[in-house]
Amino acid sequence: MTANLRTGSDFARLSRRVSEAGLLDRRPGYYVFRIGLVATLFVSGWVAFFAIGDSWWQLGIAVFQAVMFGQIALLSHDLAHRQVFRTRRPSEIAGRIAGNLGVGMSYGWWMDKHTRHHANPNHEALDPDVDPDILVWSKEQARASKGLPRFIGRYQAFLFFPLLTLEGLNLHFSGIRAVSKPGIRRRGLEAALLLTHFALYFSALLVVLSPGKALVFFIVHKALWGVYMGSIFAPNHKGMPILSGDAELDFLRKQVLTSRNVRGGRIVDVALGGLNYQIEHHLFPSMPSPHLRRARPIVQGYCAEIGVPYHETGLVESYRLALRSLHEAGEPIRLSEGSPAETATGRR
Repeated sequence: MTANLRTGSDFARLSRRVSEAGLLDRRPGYYVFRIGLVATLFVSGWVAFFAIGDSWWQLGIAVFQAVMFGQIALLSHDLAHRQVFRTRRPSEIAGRIAGNLGVGMSYGWWMDKHTRHHANPNHEALDPDVDPDILVWSKEQARASKGLPRFIGRYQAFLFFPLLTLEGLNLHFSGIRAVSKPGIRRRGLEAALLLTHFALYFSALLVVLSPGKALVFFIVHKALWGVYMGSIFAPNHKGMPILSGDAELDFLRKQVLTSRNVRGGRIVDVALGGLNYQIEHHLFPSMPSPHLRRARPIVQGYCAEIGVPYHETGLVESYRLALRSLHEAGEPIRLSEGSPAETATGRR
Protein backbone atom coordinates (compact mmCIF):
# COMPACT_ATOMS: atom_id res chain seq x y z
CA MET A 1 0.00 0.00 0.00
CA THR A 2 2.84 2.40 0.90
CA ALA A 3 4.62 1.57 -2.35
CA ASN A 4 1.46 2.26 -4.36
CA LEU A 5 1.03 5.65 -2.69
CA ARG A 6 4.64 6.52 -3.30
CA THR A 7 4.67 5.52 -6.94
CA GLY A 8 1.24 7.05 -7.49
CA SER A 9 2.58 10.40 -6.33
CA ASP A 10 5.38 10.31 -8.89
CA PHE A 11 3.02 11.25 -11.72
CA ALA A 12 1.42 14.01 -9.62
CA ARG A 13 4.81 15.67 -9.09
CA LEU A 14 5.67 15.38 -12.77
CA SER A 15 2.27 16.74 -13.74
CA ARG A 16 2.79 19.82 -11.57
CA ARG A 17 6.11 20.55 -13.27
CA VAL A 18 4.61 20.19 -16.72
CA SER A 19 1.59 22.31 -15.81
CA GLU A 20 3.74 25.05 -14.28
CA ALA A 21 5.66 25.19 -17.56
CA GLY A 22 2.38 25.98 -19.33
CA LEU A 23 2.56 22.86 -21.50
CA LEU A 24 -1.03 21.76 -20.85
CA ASP A 25 -2.41 25.07 -22.15
CA ARG A 26 -4.34 25.07 -25.43
CA ARG A 27 -2.72 26.22 -28.70
CA PRO A 28 -5.66 27.52 -30.80
CA GLY A 29 -3.45 29.53 -33.15
CA TYR A 30 -1.30 26.51 -33.95
CA TYR A 31 -4.30 24.32 -34.71
CA VAL A 32 -6.01 27.00 -36.82
CA PHE A 33 -2.84 27.16 -38.92
CA ARG A 34 -2.32 23.37 -39.05
CA ILE A 35 -5.93 22.54 -39.90
CA GLY A 36 -6.03 25.31 -42.49
CA LEU A 37 -2.78 24.14 -44.10
CA VAL A 38 -3.75 20.47 -44.23
CA ALA A 39 -7.23 21.29 -45.56
CA THR A 40 -5.78 23.59 -48.23
CA LEU A 41 -3.25 20.98 -49.37
CA PHE A 42 -5.88 18.24 -49.36
CA VAL A 43 -8.32 20.26 -51.48
CA SER A 44 -5.49 21.43 -53.76
CA GLY A 45 -4.56 17.80 -54.37
CA TRP A 46 -8.07 17.02 -55.61
CA VAL A 47 -8.14 20.21 -57.70
CA ALA A 48 -4.92 19.04 -59.35
CA PHE A 49 -6.47 15.59 -59.81
CA PHE A 50 -9.36 17.02 -61.85
CA ALA A 51 -7.03 19.38 -63.74
CA ILE A 52 -4.62 16.64 -64.82
CA GLY A 53 -7.38 14.36 -66.09
CA ASP A 54 -6.95 10.86 -67.47
CA SER A 55 -3.16 10.57 -67.22
CA TRP A 56 -0.60 8.33 -65.56
CA TRP A 57 0.73 11.50 -63.93
CA GLN A 58 -2.14 10.96 -61.52
CA LEU A 59 0.04 8.45 -59.67
CA GLY A 60 1.89 11.46 -58.28
CA ILE A 61 -1.43 12.70 -56.88
CA ALA A 62 -2.05 9.23 -55.42
CA VAL A 63 1.25 9.47 -53.51
CA PHE A 64 0.49 13.02 -52.39
CA GLN A 65 -3.01 12.12 -51.17
CA ALA A 66 -1.65 9.10 -49.28
CA VAL A 67 0.42 11.55 -47.25
CA MET A 68 -2.53 13.91 -46.85
CA PHE A 69 -4.81 11.10 -45.66
CA GLY A 70 -2.19 10.34 -43.03
CA GLN A 71 -2.01 13.96 -41.95
CA ILE A 72 -5.81 14.19 -41.68
CA ALA A 73 -5.84 10.99 -39.61
CA LEU A 74 -3.25 12.58 -37.30
CA LEU A 75 -5.50 15.63 -36.88
CA SER A 76 -8.40 13.31 -36.07
CA HIS A 77 -6.15 11.73 -33.43
CA ASP A 78 -5.46 15.11 -31.82
CA LEU A 79 -9.16 15.95 -31.90
CA ALA A 80 -10.04 12.64 -30.22
CA HIS A 81 -7.63 13.44 -27.39
CA ARG A 82 -9.19 16.91 -26.98
CA GLN A 83 -5.94 18.62 -27.78
CA VAL A 84 -7.81 21.09 -29.98
CA PHE A 85 -11.10 21.63 -28.10
CA ARG A 86 -11.65 21.16 -24.37
CA THR A 87 -15.14 19.71 -24.63
CA ARG A 88 -16.45 16.55 -26.26
CA ARG A 89 -19.06 17.91 -28.66
CA PRO A 90 -16.83 20.11 -30.90
CA SER A 91 -14.11 17.46 -30.73
CA GLU A 92 -16.52 14.80 -31.98
CA ILE A 93 -17.96 17.01 -34.72
CA ALA A 94 -14.54 17.95 -36.08
CA GLY A 95 -13.24 14.41 -35.57
CA ARG A 96 -16.06 12.88 -37.61
CA ILE A 97 -15.57 15.41 -40.39
CA ALA A 98 -11.84 14.66 -40.52
CA GLY A 99 -12.03 10.91 -39.95
CA ASN A 100 -15.28 9.69 -41.50
CA LEU A 101 -15.77 12.25 -44.26
CA GLY A 102 -12.13 13.14 -44.91
CA VAL A 103 -10.43 9.72 -45.03
CA GLY A 104 -13.21 7.14 -44.66
CA MET A 105 -12.21 5.96 -41.19
CA SER A 106 -14.79 5.66 -38.40
CA TYR A 107 -14.00 8.20 -35.69
CA GLY A 108 -16.13 6.38 -33.09
CA TRP A 109 -14.61 2.96 -33.77
CA TRP A 110 -11.06 4.29 -33.73
CA MET A 111 -11.60 6.37 -30.58
CA ASP A 112 -12.93 3.36 -28.66
CA LYS A 113 -9.99 1.23 -29.77
CA HIS A 114 -7.41 3.92 -29.08
CA THR A 115 -8.83 4.76 -25.65
CA ARG A 116 -8.43 1.12 -24.60
CA HIS A 117 -4.87 1.18 -25.92
CA HIS A 118 -3.99 4.24 -23.84
CA ALA A 119 -5.48 2.72 -20.70
CA ASN A 120 -3.35 -0.43 -20.96
CA PRO A 121 -0.56 -0.04 -23.53
CA ASN A 122 1.12 -3.26 -24.66
CA HIS A 123 -1.06 -5.42 -22.40
CA GLU A 124 -1.74 -8.77 -24.07
CA ALA A 125 -5.31 -9.05 -22.83
CA LEU A 126 -6.36 -5.39 -22.66
CA ASP A 127 -4.63 -3.49 -25.47
CA PRO A 128 -6.39 -4.06 -28.84
CA ASP A 129 -3.21 -3.01 -30.64
CA VAL A 130 -1.49 -6.25 -29.54
CA ASP A 131 -4.35 -8.61 -30.28
CA PRO A 132 -2.98 -11.63 -32.15
CA ASP A 133 -5.50 -11.31 -34.98
CA ILE A 134 -2.89 -11.42 -37.76
CA LEU A 135 0.49 -10.93 -36.08
CA VAL A 136 1.73 -12.36 -32.80
CA TRP A 137 3.39 -9.94 -30.42
CA SER A 138 4.84 -12.31 -27.80
CA LYS A 139 6.12 -15.86 -27.60
CA GLU A 140 3.10 -16.80 -25.48
CA GLN A 141 0.77 -15.62 -28.25
CA ALA A 142 2.87 -17.53 -30.79
CA ARG A 143 2.56 -20.78 -28.85
CA ALA A 144 -1.22 -20.40 -28.66
CA SER A 145 -1.64 -19.22 -32.26
CA LYS A 146 -3.71 -20.99 -34.90
CA GLY A 147 -4.73 -20.35 -38.47
CA LEU A 148 -3.56 -17.16 -40.17
CA PRO A 149 -1.53 -15.72 -37.24
CA ARG A 150 0.38 -19.00 -36.98
CA PHE A 151 0.99 -19.12 -40.74
CA ILE A 152 2.18 -15.50 -40.90
CA GLY A 153 3.93 -15.54 -37.52
CA ARG A 154 6.79 -17.70 -38.77
CA TYR A 155 8.21 -14.89 -40.88
CA GLN A 156 6.16 -11.92 -39.73
CA ALA A 157 9.15 -9.61 -39.39
CA PHE A 158 9.79 -9.97 -43.13
CA LEU A 159 6.09 -9.60 -43.95
CA PHE A 160 5.39 -6.63 -41.68
CA PHE A 161 5.90 -3.78 -44.15
CA PRO A 162 4.28 -5.65 -47.08
CA LEU A 163 1.27 -6.28 -44.83
CA LEU A 164 1.06 -2.55 -44.06
CA THR A 165 0.02 -1.99 -47.68
CA LEU A 166 -3.33 -3.46 -46.59
CA GLU A 167 -3.67 -1.29 -43.47
CA GLY A 168 -5.57 1.47 -45.27
CA LEU A 169 -8.18 -1.03 -46.44
CA ASN A 170 -8.28 -2.51 -42.95
CA LEU A 171 -9.10 0.91 -41.49
CA HIS A 172 -11.92 1.31 -44.00
CA PHE A 173 -13.37 -2.15 -43.40
CA SER A 174 -13.08 -1.88 -39.63
CA GLY A 175 -15.06 1.36 -39.70
CA ILE A 176 -17.71 -0.08 -42.00
CA ARG A 177 -18.02 -3.16 -39.79
CA ALA A 178 -18.34 -0.97 -36.68
CA VAL A 179 -21.18 1.16 -38.05
CA SER A 180 -23.02 -1.89 -39.37
CA LYS A 181 -23.95 -2.99 -35.85
CA PRO A 182 -24.90 -1.22 -32.58
CA GLY A 183 -22.14 -0.05 -30.30
CA ILE A 184 -20.72 3.32 -31.29
CA ARG A 185 -22.19 6.78 -30.63
CA ARG A 186 -24.10 8.48 -33.45
CA ARG A 187 -23.89 5.36 -35.59
CA GLY A 188 -26.27 6.69 -38.23
CA LEU A 189 -24.29 9.90 -38.68
CA GLU A 190 -21.01 8.01 -38.87
CA ALA A 191 -22.45 5.65 -41.48
CA ALA A 192 -23.79 8.55 -43.57
CA LEU A 193 -20.43 10.33 -43.51
CA LEU A 194 -18.59 7.15 -44.49
CA LEU A 195 -21.01 6.54 -47.34
CA THR A 196 -20.54 10.12 -48.53
CA HIS A 197 -16.76 9.73 -48.45
CA PHE A 198 -16.75 6.55 -50.53
CA ALA A 199 -19.36 7.87 -52.97
CA LEU A 200 -17.31 11.02 -53.63
CA TYR A 201 -13.99 9.14 -53.78
CA PHE A 202 -15.04 6.45 -56.24
CA SER A 203 -17.10 8.89 -58.33
CA ALA A 204 -14.03 11.10 -58.75
CA LEU A 205 -11.86 8.17 -59.81
CA LEU A 206 -14.39 6.74 -62.28
CA VAL A 207 -15.38 10.09 -63.78
CA VAL A 208 -11.82 11.36 -64.35
CA LEU A 209 -9.84 8.17 -65.00
CA SER A 210 -10.20 5.18 -67.26
CA PRO A 211 -11.02 1.97 -65.35
CA GLY A 212 -7.43 0.69 -65.53
CA LYS A 213 -5.91 3.94 -64.30
CA ALA A 214 -8.58 4.24 -61.60
CA LEU A 215 -7.69 0.80 -60.29
CA VAL A 216 -3.96 1.57 -60.25
CA PHE A 217 -4.59 4.93 -58.55
CA PHE A 218 -6.71 3.20 -55.90
CA ILE A 219 -4.06 0.51 -55.24
CA VAL A 220 -1.16 2.99 -55.01
CA HIS A 221 -3.11 5.44 -52.87
CA LYS A 222 -4.42 2.90 -50.36
CA ALA A 223 -1.18 0.91 -50.18
CA LEU A 224 0.98 3.95 -49.47
CA TRP A 225 -1.53 5.37 -46.99
CA GLY A 226 -1.44 2.06 -45.13
CA VAL A 227 2.35 2.00 -45.05
CA TYR A 228 2.41 5.61 -43.85
CA MET A 229 -0.09 4.94 -41.06
CA GLY A 230 1.74 1.82 -39.93
CA SER A 231 5.07 3.63 -40.04
CA ILE A 232 3.68 6.33 -37.74
CA PHE A 233 2.51 3.94 -35.03
CA ALA A 234 4.97 1.02 -35.29
CA PRO A 235 7.99 2.79 -33.70
CA ASN A 236 6.07 3.76 -30.56
CA HIS A 237 5.44 0.48 -28.72
CA LYS A 238 6.59 -2.44 -30.84
CA GLY A 239 9.64 -4.01 -29.27
CA MET A 240 8.87 -2.57 -25.85
CA PRO A 241 7.85 -4.80 -22.89
CA ILE A 242 4.60 -6.74 -23.28
CA LEU A 243 2.50 -6.79 -20.12
CA SER A 244 0.18 -9.58 -19.02
CA GLY A 245 -2.05 -10.50 -16.10
CA ASP A 246 -2.31 -7.99 -13.26
CA ALA A 247 0.80 -5.96 -13.98
CA GLU A 248 1.56 -4.06 -10.76
CA LEU A 249 2.67 -0.80 -12.28
CA ASP A 250 1.48 2.69 -11.44
CA PHE A 251 0.26 5.00 -14.20
CA LEU A 252 3.61 6.68 -14.86
CA ARG A 253 5.60 3.45 -15.12
CA LYS A 254 2.94 1.68 -17.17
CA GLN A 255 3.06 4.46 -19.77
CA VAL A 256 6.80 5.13 -19.79
CA LEU A 257 8.10 1.56 -19.74
CA THR A 258 5.93 0.45 -22.67
CA SER A 259 6.64 3.46 -24.90
CA ARG A 260 9.56 4.60 -27.02
CA ASN A 261 10.43 8.07 -28.29
CA VAL A 262 11.90 8.66 -31.73
CA ARG A 263 14.52 11.33 -32.41
CA GLY A 264 14.75 13.09 -35.73
CA GLY A 265 14.09 16.82 -35.61
CA ARG A 266 11.32 18.90 -37.13
CA ILE A 267 10.83 16.76 -40.22
CA VAL A 268 10.16 13.67 -38.13
CA ASP A 269 7.90 15.76 -35.86
CA VAL A 270 5.74 16.73 -38.84
CA ALA A 271 5.79 13.31 -40.51
CA LEU A 272 4.79 11.50 -37.30
CA GLY A 273 2.46 14.22 -36.08
CA GLY A 274 4.32 14.62 -32.79
CA LEU A 275 3.75 10.96 -31.91
CA ASN A 276 7.49 10.44 -31.96
CA TYR A 277 7.24 11.90 -28.43
CA GLN A 278 5.21 8.87 -27.46
CA ILE A 279 6.22 8.83 -23.81
CA GLU A 280 5.05 12.40 -23.26
CA HIS A 281 1.90 11.78 -25.30
CA HIS A 282 0.95 8.74 -23.22
CA LEU A 283 1.55 10.57 -19.97
CA PHE A 284 -0.37 13.67 -21.10
CA PRO A 285 -2.75 12.64 -23.93
CA SER A 286 -4.52 16.01 -24.04
CA MET A 287 -1.28 17.98 -24.35
CA PRO A 288 -1.19 19.87 -27.68
CA SER A 289 1.25 18.13 -30.00
CA PRO A 290 3.61 21.16 -30.42
CA HIS A 291 4.21 21.08 -26.65
CA LEU A 292 5.39 17.46 -26.61
CA ARG A 293 8.88 18.43 -27.77
CA ARG A 294 9.15 20.96 -24.93
CA ALA A 295 7.87 18.46 -22.37
CA ARG A 296 10.49 15.88 -23.34
CA PRO A 297 13.44 17.26 -21.30
CA ILE A 298 11.18 17.70 -18.25
CA VAL A 299 9.91 14.12 -18.44
CA GLN A 300 13.31 12.67 -19.31
CA GLY A 301 14.97 14.48 -16.40
CA TYR A 302 12.25 13.45 -13.98
CA CYS A 303 12.49 9.80 -15.04
CA ALA A 304 16.22 9.94 -14.35
CA GLU A 305 15.48 11.36 -10.88
CA ILE A 306 13.17 8.51 -9.90
CA GLY A 307 15.10 5.76 -11.69
CA VAL A 308 12.61 4.93 -14.45
CA PRO A 309 14.20 3.94 -17.81
CA TYR A 310 13.39 6.39 -20.60
CA HIS A 311 13.73 4.83 -24.06
CA GLU A 312 14.59 6.90 -27.11
CA THR A 313 16.12 5.95 -30.48
CA GLY A 314 16.46 7.21 -34.02
CA LEU A 315 13.73 6.44 -36.56
CA VAL A 316 15.57 3.67 -38.42
CA GLU A 317 16.64 2.06 -35.16
CA SER A 318 13.05 2.10 -33.91
CA TYR A 319 11.95 0.10 -36.94
CA ARG A 320 14.85 -2.31 -36.49
CA LEU A 321 13.86 -2.92 -32.87
CA ALA A 322 10.22 -3.43 -33.83
CA LEU A 323 11.12 -5.95 -36.53
CA ARG A 324 13.54 -7.78 -34.25
CA SER A 325 10.82 -8.06 -31.63
CA LEU A 326 8.39 -9.48 -34.19
CA HIS A 327 10.98 -12.03 -35.32
CA GLU A 328 11.70 -13.11 -31.74
CA ALA A 329 7.97 -13.37 -30.96
CA GLY A 330 7.50 -15.80 -33.86
CA GLU A 331 10.36 -18.06 -32.77
CA PRO A 332 8.17 -20.71 -31.03
CA ILE A 333 6.27 -21.27 -34.30
CA ARG A 334 9.47 -21.76 -36.27
CA LEU A 335 10.91 -24.11 -33.64
CA SER A 336 7.73 -26.16 -33.29
CA GLU A 337 7.58 -26.76 -37.02
CA GLY A 338 11.20 -27.81 -37.09
CA SER A 339 11.16 -30.23 -34.14
CA PRO A 340 8.49 -32.78 -33.14
CA ALA A 341 9.49 -32.41 -29.50
CA GLU A 342 9.13 -28.64 -29.69
CA THR A 343 5.76 -29.07 -31.38
CA ALA A 344 4.51 -31.11 -28.46
CA THR A 345 5.87 -28.53 -26.03
CA GLY A 346 4.22 -25.68 -27.89
CA ARG A 347 0.82 -27.39 -27.82
CA ARG A 348 0.79 -28.03 -24.12
